[in-house]
Amino acid sequence: MTAVRRLVRPGASLVTALLCAAPLVAQAPSLSTQLAVERAAATITGDDVRRRIGVIAADSMRGRYTPSPELNETAEWVASEFRSIGLQPGGDGGSFLQRYPIRALALNPAESKARFGPTDLHFGRDVAPAYSAILPSTHLEGSLLVVSGTRLETVLPEGVVVTGTHVLVVPPRGADLHEAAVVAVVRTVLAAEPLAVWIASDHGNAAWAAAANKELRRQHTFVGDPEELAALVVRDGIVRPVLAALGMDLAALRSRGGEAVRWDDARSVSVALEVAVQVLIDTGAPNVVGILPGSDLALRDEYVVFSAHIDHVGVGTPDASGDSIYNGADDDASGTVTVVELAEAFASLEPRPRRSLLFLTVSGEERGLWGSGWFVNHPPVPLEGMVANLNIDMVGRNWSDTIVAIGREHSDLGETLAYVNAQHPELGMTAIGDLWPAERFYMRSDHYRFARRGVPILFFFNGTHPDYHEPSDEVGKIDADKTARVGRLIFHLGLEVANRTARPAWYPASRRAIVGGG
Repeated sequence: MTAVRRLVRPGASLVTALLCAAPLVAQAPSLSTQLAVERAAATITGDDVRRRIGVIAADSMRGRYTPSPELNETAEWVASEFRSIGLQPGGDGGSFLQRYPIRALALNPAESKARFGPTDLHFGRDVAPAYSAILPSTHLEGSLLVVSGTRLETVLPEGVVVTGTHVLVVPPRGADLHEAAVVAVVRTVLAAEPLAVWIASDHGNAAWAAAANKELRRQHTFVGDPEELAALVVRDGIVRPVLAALGMDLAALRSRGGEAVRWDDARSVSVALEVAVQVLIDTGAPNVVGILPGSDLALRDEYVVFSAHIDHVGVGTPDASGDSIYNGADDDASGTVTVVELAEAFASLEPRPRRSLLFLTVSGEERGLWGSGWFVNHPPVPLEGMVANLNIDMVGRNWSDTIVAIGREHSDLGETLAYVNAQHPELGMTAIGDLWPAERFYMRSDHYRFARRGVPILFFFNGTHPDYHEPSDEVGKIDADKTARVGRLIFHLGLEVANRTARPAWYPASRRAIVGGG
């Protein structure tokens, strides 16, 4: 990623406009309540931030890779902080930890079996997985359909039954499996739920060997149950005589190229597949979940979620100084510590917010939003009760007076943030919109898992810097005072969201684009 550019600060006229546009709240807080809020916000300090980041971004944590013993240690530390603060556990079995499974599988070609017509196939020599597929390990045996042509006129012609059959797709001569027209046909076949789709390959020996060997060596790492895909590539030398025995010419089928897709009945041919897999890794990784119950009986079953990720990228290539530990002080010890600071501030507040608050630190963000993906699919409280996700990922560097709030254009959380920001000039912290839409940061941190499931989000982010994903992302480079002021801004925002009677609302066009549906 490229280095961030200097911000242009909003002018006084914009701040005045924001103040004038302040939305109505249900009731003005009393003086004692205002003082309590100020005292709670003041517990978020630069000294606390610096001390806590020093714990989880220390060299001894070895970059908090997912999975690793050091990541587990970090999660236990966060859990101990939540416990001492007085939060209720929201993890598995009455604990603060929610663990998710991580497995790595590989195909065992020597034990896997396949048959195409009368011919027994050997994985690697005759057949291989396609599209990096995790092949299903159940026994799949059935008759054959043959598909040629690439012009899709109907999803599935009337009278063609695909369920319970194997389907052979014959691409145009010399076509690559990843060409758009070929992929469209394969997707159409898979949507009809065949036993498996086989793609005929006319690659020469060298190209076939390189591709097949790559697939046979591939390790598939996943969270939860694997998404199996019964897609294989099979050599023309296997397919040709089987089709010839039915009066079909493989070369003629390939020559159909851009013609309309045709489904030919080859049901007299029996095809079978039985795959053996090796389990290479069977482990897990932690999320940490703490809950502060709300004070309003009518709203306490709704939750404002504060999130950050505890993992980083571990130990890697040494830099010029020989340092190989990628500490991740900004990414995302700064966000993790801010979540802990917020939990501490809210737990000290009386009266408590009306809605409940859920404090979440997830792992596996750096490996594909693993932990947040598991969390939204296995939530400790109903997902529909989560009214907002305020995600904090990298808030300890760059400009001392500005933080980017990505996603503010998609819901009225952006308006609420602008109002809260204008109410607290003492923070010296201005939240602005996404400066880098081409980088697609909206899709690159844990809030995206919540957004896709219909939860309005804001993502607080200071942009990247030369130390991003480098061993030089060290504790000593963190602007702890800035991090604390960002935390206090998020505290005031979270309190506003938790106390308003109305839930945050998506803008309709954004909801359609991000969540889908009506």
